[in-house]
Amino acid sequence: MQSPARPAAALRRIARRGWRGGIDLIFPPQCVACDAPVAEPFGLCPACWGNAGFIRGLACDLCGAPLPGEAEPGRAEHCDDCLRVARPWVQGRAAMVYEGTGRQLVLALKHGDRLDLVPALARWLAQAAAPLIRPGTLIAPVPLHWRRLLARRANQSALLSGALARAVNCDHCPDLFRRRRATPSQDGRSRDDRFRNLAGAIRVAPARAARLRDRDLLIVDDVMTSGATFAAAAEAALAAGAGSVRVLSLARVAKDG
Repeated sequence: MQSPARPAAALRRIARRGWRGGIDLIFPPQCVACDAPVAEPFGLCPACWGNAGFIRGLACDLCGAPLPGEAEPGRAEHCDDCLRVARPWVQGRAAMVYEGTGRQLVLALKHGDRLDLVPALARWLAQAAAPLIRPGTLIAPVPLHWRRLLARRANQSALLSGALARAVNCDHCPDLFRRRRATPSQDGRSRDDRFRNLAGAIRVAPARAARLRDRDLLIVDDVMTSGATFAAAAEAALAAGAGSVRVLSLARVAKDG
C-alpha cells in the first residue's frame, strides 16, 4: 500500500532540489576517473584526488613543473629544463603532473573519446591559469594536422581551450594556428629531436593574424613534455605580431627529483 507514495516522495524531492538535483537523484554523481560515488558532478573521489598530482605549491614560472621548497612572493623560480632551454614565451603553468590520475584523464580524453571530462578539466585549468590571464587575453589551442584531426575526430586541446575561455571570460580563437606539415609522433624522441621535429611546423592562419596582433596570447595544450610544440606555436605567434605569449598545459611531464 505504501509503494505509490515512494515515487511521489521522490518527485517532491526532485522539485525541491531543482533540475540538477533531480538528475543527481536519478543518476548519482560519479568520480570522473573511476566511477566511485562523489558529492558533486564532475569531481574526483578521495582516492583519485590524492593520486591526481595537482600542482599547488612552488612551480616553475615558465612551464609549471613542480619545484621543491616554498614560494616567495614576487620571486619567479625556474626548473632545470627552463634554465637550459630558451623559452619564447614569458610565463607558463600546468594544472597537474602527468602521472597517476592526471595521466589517466589525459589519455581518456585524447584516446578514449571521454569528452564528458572537459568540464572538470577546464575547471582545473582555470585555477592554474589565474596568474596568466591579462585584460584582453586571447586564448588559442595547439593545432592538429588535418590528418590527425580526422583520426581523432576532435582536437582535445581546442575543446579544453574553448571551455577555459568561457570559464575565464576571454576571447577564444580555436583556428588561430595551422600545422604546415604532418609531423611524426613525438613519443620516444629525445628533447633535441622533438624540437627538430616541430621546427617551422606551425604557423598563424593568415585570416586570423589581425586578431592576434599586439595582444597577449595564452596557448593551451593537453600535455607538455619538452616544450617543443609550445615553442613552435609561440615563435609563430610572435612572428605574426603577438604582444606576448604565455602557455598552459593540463599536465606537465615532470622529472623525478
